[in-house]
Amino acid sequence: MAARRTALAFLAASLLFGGTFVAAKYGLQFFPPLLFVSLRFDVAAVALAAYVLLTRPLRSLLPRSRRDLAAIAAAGVFSVGLTNAFLFVGQQYATSAIGAIVFSLNPILTPVFAALLLDDERLSRRTALGMAVGLLGVAVVVNPTPDSLLAGGLGKLLLLGGAASAALGSVLIRRADGDLSSTTRTAWAFPLGALLTHALAAADGQTLDAVTWTHTGLAALAFVGVFAGALAFIAYFTLLDDAGPTHANLIFYVVPLAATAGGALVLDETITPLTVAGFLVVFAGFAIIGSRHLTTALTDFLPTDATQNATPTVRLDDATGHDAD
Repeated sequence: MAARRTALAFLAASLLFGGTFVAAKYGLQFFPPLLFVSLRFDVAAVALAAYVLLTRPLRSLLPRSRRDLAAIAAAGVFSVGLTNAFLFVGQQYATSAIGAIVFSLNPILTPVFAALLLDDERLSRRTALGMAVGLLGVAVVVNPTPDSLLAGGLGKLLLLGGAASAALGSVLIRRADGDLSSTTRTAWAFPLGALLTHALAAADGQTLDAVTWTHTGLAALAFVGVFAGALAFIAYFTLLDDAGPTHANLIFYVVPLAATAGGALVLDETITPLTVAGFLVVFAGFAIIGSRHLTTALTDFLPTDATQNATPTVRLDDATGHDAD
């Protein structure tokens, strides 16, 4: 049962996070980007707050120290707010597949920030090589020539900024070392991220008057808020609990496949050979960094008779900077 729940959580988180890029791209025809992401977190905050209130004791939901507050601030400002602001603005200029591929650099960037900000982390030669290979893969996808920059390359660079913000946020959360569970911390982070993105939208002059209210636009908002927001994070946190952060972060390399398939089916997006090549190079960078764990991780996610009843290995000192509940 544990192996089955882990597999289901992995599949749900991959599909829902991959669907974020498709729904974001689709919804941008109805909503200004910063207003879209702020409304997304309004919806997600309500949904996740209802979940934690129904499933957790009230006393376990309250921050009790400066470390808890620092972790909430890091999650709300970087992992939620700025990450998704970059994503939704950048997604105007890139396909769903390219957005997901650039974002898949997150687990490669995280060890770099960890080496700079955490006393117990050092940037090994293996990590440095994997980082260089991953950046090369993103360069292949972005194709930073003068022509490509004028034709949407800025959006790809914004998406890269979103991946960097997510990686930095995860390291700052670990640096804070708070006592709140990751689900509870995110329940606090969603309204903080909503406030930040509402402020950015207001500063850019994005108002509700610019929204085209349609049933399909509201469906896109509901998907990114409830399904790709609250439910996706619940599935991801279940995966963290059952399999540990090293194994859980393999979803970042399935998300582009889900986004690519969704973009082709829903948005009629085409996939170029250069995009596929770039994804393979990014994945190679991750494989270099995490090669020690890949075989074990894949074995856990594809259980055999010998592994179905085994207890998954949990590494709380993972280089990705994520802590399990």
